[in-house]
Amino acid sequence: MKSGHGFDALARAEADVLAVVAYGEILPAAILNIPTIAPVNVHFSLLPMLRGASPVQTALLLGMDRTGVTTIRMDTGLDTGPILRHRSEPIREDDDSGSLGARLSRIGADLLVETLDDLSAGQASPIPQDDSLATYAPKLGPADRRLAWSEPAGTLVNRVRAFAPDPGAAATFRGGPLKVLRAQAVEGAGQPGVVIDVDENGFVVATAEGGFRPLEVAPAGGRRMSAADFARGHHPVRGERLE
Repeated sequence: MKSGHGFDALARAEADVLAVVAYGEILPAAILNIPTIAPVNVHFSLLPMLRGASPVQTALLLGMDRTGVTTIRMDTGLDTGPILRHRSEPIREDDDSGSLGARLSRIGADLLVETLDDLSAGQASPIPQDDSLATYAPKLGPADRRLAWSEPAGTLVNRVRAFAPDPGAAATFRGGPLKVLRAQAVEGAGQPGVVIDVDENGFVVATAEGGFRPLEVAPAGGRRMSAADFARGHHPVRGERLE
């Protein structure tokens, strides 16, 4: 990028501030040195917690009950710059990455305006991060979407929340892919991965601890539907196994 058109365009802009939102990559010093006042990053966590590329999804994967948004003065580290402003936000039980991300985006827009006002007025007071408190939110891939029935039901529900509404947590039903887009942990015991109950609301799969009830799913090539509709069309039976 140093010698590319993007760098040249930024340099010609002679910007006072460079604002980056949910970028997930480290910018080189040549870019960070362009703005005359500050390069600012809007990050969707309460830094130094959840530095990295997937703060929204990782907060849900970990079952956290609170997160937030932080603006920092960018440096050449991974979300390590001093804090300019931050705002906390509770994570609701019914949140997925779509709903939580949307709220954090709205908060981030307000926080960025406040941060720019501080910088413009010369009132910003950057606070160094405590690196000893840092946690990380790594880039997630297809393997992270898989529902491993050897995990507890609560952990699997958190995985569903983290990957909904897109691309969805992944399971295999009768050899074909099945996305699980909403689920809940219920009582139940049995061989992990085996269907242990079928009723008018759908079905329950045994896990390492408790039962996992899908609430909304999307079969291969199909639309999002309730688990009840899926069960009426595909007729899962007790004792069959999901992968």
